[in-house]
Amino acid sequence: MSNKIKKAEDKKIGLMPAIIQDYLSGDVLMLAYMSKESLKKSLETGTTWFWSRSRKKLWNKGETSGNIQKIKNIRYDCYGNALLISVEQIGNACHTGNRSCFYRELRDIEKDLDFERYFKESKKESVLDELYSIVGERIEKKVLDSYTYSLHKKGLDEIIKKFGEESMEVILAAKHQKKQDSINEIADMIYHLIVMMVEKKITLEEVFEELKSRRKRRE
Repeated sequence: MSNKIKKAEDKKIGLMPAIIQDYLSGDVLMLAYMSKESLKKSLETGTTWFWSRSRKKLWNKGETSGNIQKIKNIRYDCYGNALLISVEQIGNACHTGNRSCFYRELRDIEKDLDFERYFKESKKESVLDELYSIVGERIEKKVLDSYTYSLHKKGLDEIIKKFGEESMEVILAAKHQKKQDSINEIADMIYHLIVMMVEKKITLEEVFEELKSRRKRRE
């Protein structure tokens, strides 16, 4: 999904950027987006809830990792279009294991922030974002005539089996068939990989960040 489409959807859903700050140190921990519904749940539960733009669903910070954020107070800016939330952070805020997502200091614009590369990556990731979103929607809405939902009903073992079969098809196509055949098989394999990721609640963001962290280590 392109940035332009994401921004349009953000306006349609009604999202606000939320800056999360440590209530003791004042350190900025992370930036995420809140919908009206996620803000209400945050107020009700006393912990932060956000809206995932790629998965199109609410998520509770720390639900799986245990790194929850206990809300101390919520402020909003003079225009009423951004939130500042002071929290007691349990564990680390960043999925990389760092206390804050803002753990790197900008030293060189060209080296540290490659705007051109980020734009290209965003375009590449957009197709996968869209596919991930569609797969999740088919399962969540229980679309009975959907192949995706039928796979989900059969369970993780069947999904893993199908991914294994598609992986073998990719190998055989690469070895014995034409380029277009390989492209077709790779597309099938990626689809089944996405289904497996959704089933395991592994997000594309988590995989992308892992790949990016490896690239940084190589550089």
